[in-house]
Amino acid sequence: MLGRFLSHPRSVGQSYSEHLLFAQRYGWKMVKGGLAAILHGLMPFLFVTTASETVRELSQLASVPARKPKQRPTPRRRNR
Repeated sequence: MLGRFLSHPRSVGQSYSEHLLFAQRYGWKMVKGGLAAILHGLMPFLFVTTASETVRELSQLASVPARKPKQRPTPRRRNR
């Protein structure tokens, strides 16, 4: 079960906690942009650029290449 929690974060070069923080930050930005777009639709004078700026910001965050997964060092063999 633990492997399911760790496999995706590792595949993008993050620890579980790094991935959790990134995903939460990304998600809250999506909520903010979505609410701004809804309110802008109702009252066009509010949040004129907020939703489009949020989309651009999220696009930049999503386009950052993932770090290579950390590889565990291979144990050295002793020559006898």
